[in-house]
Amino acid sequence: MVPQRVSYTMDSTLETVNHAEEVATRLATEAGFDDEDVMKISMAVREAAVNAVLHGNAYDLAKKVMVDFERTAHDLVITIRDQGRGLDMSKLPDPREEENLLKMSGRGIFLIRSFMDKVEIHPSHSGTEIKLTKHVHGPTVT
Repeated sequence: MVPQRVSYTMDSTLETVNHAEEVATRLATEAGFDDEDVMKISMAVREAAVNAVLHGNAYDLAKKVMVDFERTAHDLVITIRDQGRGLDMSKLPDPREEENLLKMSGRGIFLIRSFMDKVEIHPSHSGTEIKLTKHVHGPTVT
């Protein structure tokens, strides 16, 4: 298995999020994930990319979102970085609490964590990096 890496920079628009989701779907399928895991990986990437564009960069066209996909022998690792002010983890609402159940937003990080095997969030004053990992359980692609 030769590690595979795909990296690109996208504009801070919701239209560019589709590309990140399409790449995630393609790479997850090539890595041998089943249809359910492909859908979970794609949705997690979409949620993280939307968060980067909307909450991180606030649609500022001067700011970019960097996306890295890396396929190793054991994992598919997706890293998404924005150039915003950084995420305050203490202000994230719990979407399972009664007062948040009917809200239209606030479920992205919760969904990402439920869909991926490992999620690391690294906020800083110059942006937020989220690293999503899904372990490869099927046959290794060579």
